[in-house]
Amino acid sequence: MGRQPQDRTDRQWALSGTLSSALKIGALVAGIAIALYSSGQDTVRPAIDVAATTLNEEIDLGTMAAEGEEDTPVLNGIDPGEYRLSATGPEPSEVSEAENAQPERLVVQIRRGDTLLDVLLGVGIPRAEAHEAVSAIASVYDPRNLRPGQEITLTLDSLASDTPSLIEANLNASAERDINLSRDSDGRFTALARKKELRRELIRAIGTVNSSLFEAGSAAGVPGAIMVDLIRAFSYDVDFQRDVHPGDSFEIVFERYRDAQGRFAKDGDILFGRLTLAQGGTKRIYRFVHRDGTADFYNENGESVRKALLKTPIDGARLSSRFGMRKHPILGYSAMHKGVDFAAPQGTPVQAAGDGIVEAAGWHGAYGNYVRIRHNSEYSTAYAHLSRIAAAVKPGAHVRQGQVLGYVGSTGRSTGPHLHYEVLRRGTAINPTSVRLPTGRKLDGQELVQFRIAKADIDLTVAAIEPTTRVARNADESAPQAQ
Repeated sequence: MGRQPQDRTDRQWALSGTLSSALKIGALVAGIAIALYSSGQDTVRPAIDVAATTLNEEIDLGTMAAEGEEDTPVLNGIDPGEYRLSATGPEPSEVSEAENAQPERLVVQIRRGDTLLDVLLGVGIPRAEAHEAVSAIASVYDPRNLRPGQEITLTLDSLASDTPSLIEANLNASAERDINLSRDSDGRFTALARKKELRRELIRAIGTVNSSLFEAGSAAGVPGAIMVDLIRAFSYDVDFQRDVHPGDSFEIVFERYRDAQGRFAKDGDILFGRLTLAQGGTKRIYRFVHRDGTADFYNENGESVRKALLKTPIDGARLSSRFGMRKHPILGYSAMHKGVDFAAPQGTPVQAAGDGIVEAAGWHGAYGNYVRIRHNSEYSTAYAHLSRIAAAVKPGAHVRQGQVLGYVGSTGRSTGPHLHYEVLRRGTAINPTSVRLPTGRKLDGQELVQFRIAKADIDLTVAAIEPTTRVARNADESAPQAQ
């Protein structure tokens, strides 16, 4: 009887050692089984069975020493029975679909006629939530500025309910900035505009004219908008219908901007242009920024390329009828042709030859749709047979040189699409191709000194850039040919 307490203690320590050993063996075998299970081995079930048998046997051996005891010993608060494994091993835990699910991300491209509200409603976002999102974005970006082809990335929570909820939206608003829409800690929408860091590079392109200067630029990979600006800058001194011939050449240096990943972002300003004409010599233009922040093109002598009037108010047209007496193609008898005609496709934009005030805009008898602009006390210009007149062009309106007045048509007494263009001096029609036009601004004093410094810098920059006959738009395109 005196040994009973000690025997009980000995059995408890024996059971404790057995459990410890069993747990170690079980953990080792179970770890091997889990590793095999993860690698997809077919031996995972036998391994689990071994772990279960081994551990159960060890526990049985330990508890045999406690036979005759009324209570199963509890060691450190642990009942050995809790550690018996089933013969088939534990089943993998089931994870709910919601716990594994990730937010849905959609990239939506704006189509013609789409609004931001249309896009959000189109992916199933409730109307009230969509209105809140649009209102938040409108605080940093005008959604009416969305253009076809723009992309919006939407992050949606589609599992909380049958109706998706907007978590986040990202919009590439322009080359310079992105718009991010997210929710704050209270779940309300917050919009931020983030400025993008752009890298500036200079592109130098050269080309030879085969049919037209614009086509030569396109063949060299120069963007159309850049070529239009170059042609407009030279159009004060060059008549592109008569002065440019095959074999003439051009050179241009313009800015291009890329984002942090090297992707094309936008084109910038023209810094330099050269046009070499077989019958007109070489003409150069330089961009110069004035003290007030405005900029213009100047020739090598610091004289603005701008004249009172453009020589031709339309790009890419053919001179089809000159000023003077001619046999009228419809009336059949000789009459004075008071202007020049430019044959061009229907709808070709017609530009204002100079700054001025609109004197007439509307139907004008045989002239059809007609616009007349007074530039100063001496000169006026007229544009006839337009298919339609631009909405902003009305009597009394101010227009700027190069502004689109209307579009080529064949209204009035006309045999086909063309622009009839007149220059009037004190109300009398004169020959537009021979009129001597006054020059624009001429730099002097300190501004002329600053221009000469800027010109020298541009000349050095041009000389340092390898010219290309084919401009690559993206950084990952094949290298352009140099010469």
